[in-house]
Amino acid sequence: MESLVSKVLDEIDLHILDILQKEGQVNNSEIAKRVKLSPPATHARIKRLEAEGYIDKRVSILNQEKLGFDLLSFVFISTNIHQAEQLEVLESELESMPEVLEVHLLTGEHDYLLKVMNRDRKELEKFIRKLNKLGITRIQTSLSLREIKFSTELPLEGLSPGTVKH
Repeated sequence: MESLVSKVLDEIDLHILDILQKEGQVNNSEIAKRVKLSPPATHARIKRLEAEGYIDKRVSILNQEKLGFDLLSFVFISTNIHQAEQLEVLESELESMPEVLEVHLLTGEHDYLLKVMNRDRKELEKFIRKLNKLGITRIQTSLSLREIKFSTELPLEGLSPGTVKH
């Protein structure tokens, strides 16, 4: 039987994770300097954090306006679908749509919330037509006029070592 040993994160692990989430391009030597470890020890910790699933992936965040994406919307959808297989098909369809940045299953009045990025209103209209073909009973769209805050950073500062386990 395989041992289910739970590695507890320490302060250095949390510090490394915080650096990586804020500055994804920083090199291993710089991280090592900041956390006061040798570069090989730092590299080993990063590899372990990746292997244990604390780091899902590393990405670059693109400038949406420079690339011509000017219409961010939040689309609330409701459906009368209740069979698990049909819901899986719907969710798979939503996941495969490139303009959908996020899909959230909700409690309350609506079933799903989609975060959708389009270049303009015409693209949004085409997207809504695609949704209509999926058996969705209600669609409510809210346009984002201006983004006040955007972040992918988790608030790690409030975590104390030993409280996070995998």
